[in-house]
Amino acid sequence: MDNTQNKKITSFKDLIVYQNTYKAMLQVMKEILPQLPPSERYDQKDQLSRSCKAIPRLIAEGYAKRHQKAGFQKYLDDAMAECNETLVGIEQVKDIYEVQIELCKELVQTYDISGRQIYRLRESWQNFKMRDRNE
Repeated sequence: MDNTQNKKITSFKDLIVYQNTYKAMLQVMKEILPQLPPSERYDQKDQLSRSCKAIPRLIAEGYAKRHQKAGFQKYLDDAMAECNETLVGIEQVKDIYEVQIELCKELVQTYDISGRQIYRLRESWQNFKMRDRNE
């Protein structure tokens, strides 16, 4: 059995989706954005920079409000939206500028999986809180 399944969550940093999106954000910031042309400074670079940095921030901020069902879910919904936006931005970089094609493919996969993980976290947390209330 995988130990990560039984590990107690004591911080947002324990969430695999946080760890993965933080690592992916570093790759976007350090390996993708510097290779975009200067003409994209205020468009693609700026937008992709904001969206990829927002995901781990929203997960962390939402985790702080996990005791509030609506608060936590709102932050996770926003993180999922930013995840989708980042995924599309990376696909555009790959297809338009052909920057780091293999890395972009890996990042697209990471953000696709992360979006689904955020959705499942949202649903699981809702079920957990409802179960906790009924006990």
